[in-house]
Amino acid sequence: MTDSNQSPLTDEQITAVQGVVDRVNSYQETAPEGTVESHLRGGLGEAGIELTDDQVAALTHEIEANGSADASQVLR
Repeated sequence: MTDSNQSPLTDEQITAVQGVVDRVNSYQETAPEGTVESHLRGGLGEAGIELTDDQVAALTHEIEANGSADASQVLR
């Protein structure tokens, strides 16, 4: 699911993304719509990880639909 203009993510980057996803997962059930994506983007920025809009949307969808996301599965 990576954009052809972006290099594949390293294992370290996937681990950092998963940390952000786990943090967002912890409060997503009570979050207003749009909050999950906003917090994902903020956490990714803090971690210095840039994802495409499609990748962020895929992670957001997984979190909102399933209550969690496995970054390695969603992003690879």
